[in-house]
Amino acid sequence: MTEIRYAERKDEALWRKLDRFLPEGGFAEKVRTRTAYVLCADGVLAGILRYHLFWDEIPFCSLLFVREECRGRGYGKALLGRWEEDMRARGYDMLLTSSRADESAQHFFRKAGYGDCGGLLFDASSRAQPTELFFRKRL
Repeated sequence: MTEIRYAERKDEALWRKLDRFLPEGGFAEKVRTRTAYVLCADGVLAGILRYHLFWDEIPFCSLLFVREECRGRGYGKALLGRWEEDMRARGYDMLLTSSRADESAQHFFRKAGYGDCGGLLFDASSRAQPTELFFRKRL
């Protein structure tokens, strides 16, 4: 059985194993604001999604992660679909997300109907990395 629900305090230990970017205190805030989802498959946490509001007005999926051993089963698509449905129900007409240029997630987002809308280079900073590609989807 597959269940997608908002993250709860009880999920924090497992969440932290999958999300190394959320700062201390960030998980509690995501739970409080209901801006994080978990996907459980047969009672096991298989994937997570969290978002924030870009410019305080456009939902931005800042992390979608499915455990490696759970990939290829449609869990990422299900998480993204649930988030999209919720954002549509809240009246948003556009969504944003991003992926590094060297990650396969860019292909996942394009297949899900997200179009390229720009990129950022962090080549001369302490955050040096490949280009961050940005994607947009109109609802």
